[in-house]
Amino acid sequence: MKFSLCMIVKNESAVLRDCLDSLKDVMDEIIIVDTGSTDDTKKIAAEYTPYLYDYAWKDDFAAARNFAFSKATGDYIYSADADEVLDRENQDKLKALKRALLPEVEIVQMIYVTEQINHPTENFARDLRPKLFKRLREFTWIEPIHETVNINPVIFDSDIEIRHRPQGSHSSRDFGVFEKLIAKQGVLSDRLMGMYLRELYKAGTEDELKTAEEFFEQALVEKRAEGKELLCRQMIAVLLKIYRITDDPIKMLKVALSEEATIPSAEICMELGYFFMKKEDFEEAAKWFHRAGHDCESEIDVASSGTSAFMALALCFRKLARSPRIRALPQREYELEQARLTEKAAEYEQLARDWKPVEPKLIN
Repeated sequence: MKFSLCMIVKNESAVLRDCLDSLKDVMDEIIIVDTGSTDDTKKIAAEYTPYLYDYAWKDDFAAARNFAFSKATGDYIYSADADEVLDRENQDKLKALKRALLPEVEIVQMIYVTEQINHPTENFARDLRPKLFKRLREFTWIEPIHETVNINPVIFDSDIEIRHRPQGSHSSRDFGVFEKLIAKQGVLSDRLMGMYLRELYKAGTEDELKTAEEFFEQALVEKRAEGKELLCRQMIAVLLKIYRITDDPIKMLKVALSEEATIPSAEICMELGYFFMKKEDFEEAAKWFHRAGHDCESEIDVASSGTSAFMALALCFRKLARSPRIRALPQREYELEQARLTEKAAEYEQLARDWKPVEPKLIN
């Protein structure tokens, strides 16, 4: 079985060598497509392969990957990013898979292990992703009567782990692509819409959020008409964040009272909590943070029903412990209430430290 490694790269000199060293002994050919590097990326790539191509960047990752795939000649194509590494154990697993892979398998999924500290837009440290693809697909007929062509790919979920070691957030680059796509087409697919919402909510700057405001206001109307409740709630959360940042309580009130927000997500509760915190109404803020952490489900950022909610609650309790209302109490009552609030803050700080998201089950 012949494996072709296909990569698209740009300015990856800090990580490319580690990636290629971890894959070179498993791959039969290495194809690297450079989209405009200005560092030593191409020089490093040339040490590993003669199949090095320049590709004019068109704000389209799919087009670049399709170009790389078109150069492959192997039975299977392994798609990698430069910041991925296979350790020795998983190199051996990939070699074993190569020896035993049945030709009927069309896609092999592997466990993507992300270093969360450097990747703010990921919700989980481990998720299953398609990484190895059969280059040429063989279509077969199925069913003994009213026969049809089998269009469902044969997928194998392996236990191979890929270490993803991002060098920082690429969200700004992604936002540029999203914005150009919206300007050109005016719409996004539901899949891209969900990814744009997540990246904006978790990593968007104030300017990036403001840029998206008009698009999501219009998209909310359209998706509401289509009955896409989950997407609507996600858009409401992002719009609430935008309106909170721009200090527009009227717009906040309008979207917060939307039918889709009747059962709010943790993110919606967090945004309402942050709004009241900004107004220094810490008691009201704490109610919303409590709902986020104890009563609601996350729909964009898994930490909104965990660490983020608990840390915000802790901050509210510490602010309340020093509030004028508490200081106005008689001395003994003041000391008892301050101690109680400070203890509550410490409890929630510990909860925030201890909280871990429930990782999705990867292998059946």
